Parts: sequence; structure tokens; C-alpha cells
Amino acid sequence: MQEFESIRPYQDEEVERVIAGLVRDHGLRRAAARFLLPRLARIAPAFADRLVGWILRRKTRRMRTVAEFQVFLEGYMRRLVETTIADLSFSGLDSLTPGTAYLFISNHRDIVLDSGILNYVIYHAGHQTARMAVGDNLLTERFAADLMRLNKSFVVERSATGRKAIYQAMNRTSSYIRHSLETGNSVWIAQREGRAKDGFDRTDPALLKMLALAWREDIETFGEMLQRINLVPVSISYELDPCDQDKARELTLLARDGEYRKAPDEDLNSIVHGLLGFKGRMHLHFSAPVKETVADADELAAIVDKAIVAGLKVFPTQAAAARELGIDGVPDAGDWLGDVQQAYQQRLSSAPAEELPQLLAAYGNLIRNRNELGISADS
Repeated sequence: MQEFESIRPYQDEEVERVIAGLVRDHGLRRAAARFLLPRLARIAPAFADRLVGWILRRKTRRMRTVAEFQVFLEGYMRRLVETTIADLSFSGLDSLTPGTAYLFISNHRDIVLDSGILNYVIYHAGHQTARMAVGDNLLTERFAADLMRLNKSFVVERSATGRKAIYQAMNRTSSYIRHSLETGNSVWIAQREGRAKDGFDRTDPALLKMLALAWREDIETFGEMLQRINLVPVSISYELDPCDQDKARELTLLARDGEYRKAPDEDLNSIVHGLLGFKGRMHLHFSAPVKETVADADELAAIVDKAIVAGLKVFPTQAAAARELGIDGVPDAGDWLGDVQQAYQQRLSSAPAEELPQLLAAYGNLIRNRNELGISADS
């Protein structure tokens, strides 16, 4: 385990020390106040900070293991599900066996919620929670890194520079994923680096090549890796994206100026907004483990793409946006929920004219992606 020291999740014997530091961290307390005490955090931030510190000390004073910390977080995740999701559903889990280690690869829309909701769903279905890959670019705040690593996250070293350092970082990530799977621990990783801000979900073959590094001395062909692991594509569907307007603005500025510079704390604000914002309905679909014979990473990426996109649920928001954009093959998306329709129309009416095409595309591109992959409107 020494080679994974800088990237691995925290272990039970480290929990008490790490939590003690977190409770004292004013950055965490300010962020927690926005979730636990939103009105007080706006009116009296200093008092909210102290009150949250007291709450956290009281709630965590007997916490000694990672499992206990995850049970603690589960209560807050349940509250998020109840207050920000109109309906949470899932399918395909009956094809997976509790106690088996899986490599979950999903589309990526939200920095924290994608993996958080996946773990929430599989935990309540009787599976052990998965270890989660998180880029070190999101861990610039110490409290964020500590929270993630307490919650079974491991660090993907994206900030490495230089060919040798980059290769070593990729090899370390791949080896840790292999170690996790072979010791009975499931792993979640997004299908590509960064969120799909344009709503167009595709797998980066470079990610799959990275995964294969740890097996390179034990396999003769790329496809043999699939016989050694249980790779499960997962489709995570949001009816509403709480960060959709921020993403549309970023893409608009990037297209206009050729670059986009993040503001300080932008990732942290996106995390909070994604957690607290209304999402309408959400659905997770778990495909069967991929066991096809593949020649290379590009062929596997195509299989994962089709599984993920076919498993994504088309909600009225995506269907309406696709029709507005003139995209063919729009499937029946069922009836609107009143509060979802109101929130969606408010987004469109308040979006600046130059950002509206990007906002619509973020929803409608699901249909375009289905069409390009040959997924029929009836499926």
C-alpha cells in the first residue's frame, strides 16, 4: 500500500484525527452552513459558522471508522434526495451480485452527485459502496480533500506535468484500481475527465488505456482485461441540471474568447449548487458487465458509449430542447411535472440570448447522441 499513500482513501485508524481537523476548518463550516442553515448563513455568517462547528463536533464525537462516517453522510444524502429530487429510480441492479467488486464507469454531469447518488443507490440495494475517483484539481481546499478521502475517494493526479510524471501518475491510478478490485472493493470512475457540460456523453479511450496499464504484463491483448474485471457502464439521468446555466455561460465564453478562466471557489460553488439545486426526476441504469471481445480501447469506448447513452432516460426537458433545436427522432418522454416545467421555462426565459443555444444543447444533445449511435426512439 505504500505506493498508494498519496492517493488512497483514509483508513479507520486515521478517521478520528482527520475529523478533528475538519471540525476546526472554517472553510468546511462555511460550506456546511450553506447546506444546513442557508438563511442563517446569509444573515449571520459568523454565528452560522460557530453553530455548524458545534453541530459537527456533536455529530462526530464518537466517530471512529470510515463506515460510521459514511452512515453519517447517508443521512444528509437522504435529506438531499427527499428535498431536491422529485423521484429517484433505478434499473439493472438485479443483474449485479452483492459482494462482487465492479468497475462502474458512468457519464459525468455533476462533480460530487454522480458518484454520491450511485453509492446511495447501491448501498440501499445491499451492495458495498464503491471507491470513487476524484481529480486533484478539485482538491485545492484541504477540507475538500479530507472529506473526499474519508468518503472512500482516491485521488487522480491530473496536475502532474512532464511525460515521465504523467505516466507514473496514470500507472499509479491504474494499479490502485486493480488493487481495489482484486481486494473486493468496487470502484467508480467517470467516462472522461471533466463534466459533459454540453450534454454529449462520450467515453475517452485514453481513460480505458490508462485502466489497462496495471494489467499490461499479464495480458496479451487489450480485450483480455475485460475477462479479469466486471466493467459496468452506468447511465445517470437528470431531468434538470442545477448547474446548467453556469455550464452554458462557460461554453459560450469559451467559444467566444477561446478560453475560460475559472473564478476562485468556482468548483466549490458548483458542488454546493449541484447538491442543493432542484433536479426534478433522476434515474440510474446499470448495464450488465461488458464481456464482449474487443481489440482496443476505441472499440471498448464505443461499447461503453452505446450502453450509457441507451440507458439514459429521456425526460420532457430533453425532448422539448431537442424539438426546439430541430433534432429528429425525439422519443416519447411522458408528461411534465408542473414544478419541473416551470423551472425549465424560467431557465430559458432568463438565459441571455447568446447563451440560450448552449443551454438548449445541454438538454437536447442527448437525442442527437442517441441518433448518432443508432439508438432508436422506441428503445
